[in-house]
Amino acid sequence: MAQTIPVDAIPVDEKERAVQAMFSSIAAVYDLNNTLLSFGLHHAWKRETLRAAHLSVGDRVVDIGAGTGDLALAAAGVVGANGVVVAVDLNEPMLQVGRKKMPRPSPLIWTRGNAEHLPFPDAQFDVALTGFCLRNVTHLDAALAEARRVLRPGGRFVCLEFSRPEAAILRALYDFYSFTLLPKIGQWVSADRTGVYNYLPDSIRRFPDQAAFRRQIEAAGFTQVAYRNLTGGIVAIHTGCA
Repeated sequence: MAQTIPVDAIPVDEKERAVQAMFSSIAAVYDLNNTLLSFGLHHAWKRETLRAAHLSVGDRVVDIGAGTGDLALAAAGVVGANGVVVAVDLNEPMLQVGRKKMPRPSPLIWTRGNAEHLPFPDAQFDVALTGFCLRNVTHLDAALAEARRVLRPGGRFVCLEFSRPEAAILRALYDFYSFTLLPKIGQWVSADRTGVYNYLPDSIRRFPDQAAFRRQIEAAGFTQVAYRNLTGGIVAIHTGCA
């Protein structure tokens, strides 16, 4: 059985390498496991994220930590041929899976890059999307600052991330599922031996809760910062303006 990897047991200077190795190991089954482990809810969460972004035809969009590109692909279908969507992720195997899902023609560009050091000039995008990425970065403040930097003045930041369930009973059930059942199911489906499905629930528990994350987004220079809970607070959509 894979060994549990507590987030705080990974040295800061090794976290990026360790996380990338884990995600590379499950890239081929990442989409399948997302559907199984969320009971299909991740599709609805992502649709709500796109609605919160208020995308328009012709928008320039960056999906930070795009993974296999679900948000980026959906955004590309909205902005149309006159828009641009850039899916950026540090993990090449995940991007390769995403490229195979891309219809042609498409305004979608795939780019390998680090959320803490985005490979774009200042003020390039109307919308910065990110889904289930920021809890995996080594320096959260740096990633938020980069999202702010690449947005034009008035641009929109929209983040979908796991959060803290509101009700105590839901928190207890969610913890039991996350720490007991999820690792076993994930490991069984993916045949993973890196411990990624032990790492993931630990990373969720240690990520700032809704209010604390809101304060961090504000500290990065965003205004009109707000969040909306989905599925009782299991996930939340955080928004702000550059």
